[in-house]
Amino acid sequence: IRDGVGWIVVNNSHVVFAIDISTFREVGRITNLSSPRYIHFISDTKAYVTQIWDNRIFIVNPKTFEITGHIVCPNMTMEAGSTEQMVQYGDYLFVNCWSYQNRILKIDTRTDSIVAELTVGIQPTSLALDCNGKLWTITDGGFAGSPYGYEAPALYCIDAESFTIEKQFSFKLGSDPSELLISSDGQTLYWINDDIWAMDVSADRIPLRPVIESRGTKYYGLTVSPTNGDIYVADAIDYQQQGIIYRYSATGELVDEFYVGIIPGAFGWK
Repeated sequence: IRDGVGWIVVNNSHVVFAIDISTFREVGRITNLSSPRYIHFISDTKAYVTQIWDNRIFIVNPKTFEITGHIVCPNMTMEAGSTEQMVQYGDYLFVNCWSYQNRILKIDTRTDSIVAELTVGIQPTSLALDCNGKLWTITDGGFAGSPYGYEAPALYCIDAESFTIEKQFSFKLGSDPSELLISSDGQTLYWINDDIWAMDVSADRIPLRPVIESRGTKYYGLTVSPTNGDIYVADAIDYQQQGIIYRYSATGELVDEFYVGIIPGAFGWK
């Protein structure tokens, strides 16, 4: 959501829709994308759109809804290409490469060029920037039988200035951590790994207990209120019926719950 406009990236439809967030009426759309995943705004007239199954990051003009160029990612084929979430640190943008990949890319937004890349574990799924200028990413480790490999997932802390790994925390082989995010003050990390976990960015080990325990279904989405720290958890249940959103206090106490559509997976804040 930017300046009263909601941007909806629709992966399999090859489109990014722009809507008025008050009326939900469409105000524009960016078309002819390959398989868009996320959008990140560099300025009012430039944004990047990442792709899966494409080795390009598209450059678009949000004012005109036009594709103005693209950035070709190195050592990545069109069929196996994958770029995902984006975070910005000064003039540089960092992108995690997920499906059958193991890298974080560094882009100079002034020249729209990739200037460095960093190897991490197999399939980094998400990316966050904390208050100390540290990048955090969680890898899923691939899956058993994958031609790309299979290993224990891990949480990485990367210094954004030097672009080097500072810490690495390993999870159990076969676990499924995902949906890494940071609190609005940049001091607390959250992620899903069956349960909901929270960790201070200064911690030296993964916490022993979750902040919210699993209900035995499928936690599929996660967000934290930027105003009061409430934790919202999207439960897809069985991927067939209406999903549920649980709202917890910052300390993990259930506040309320409500039904939404099928497979709730993402949140946006005005």
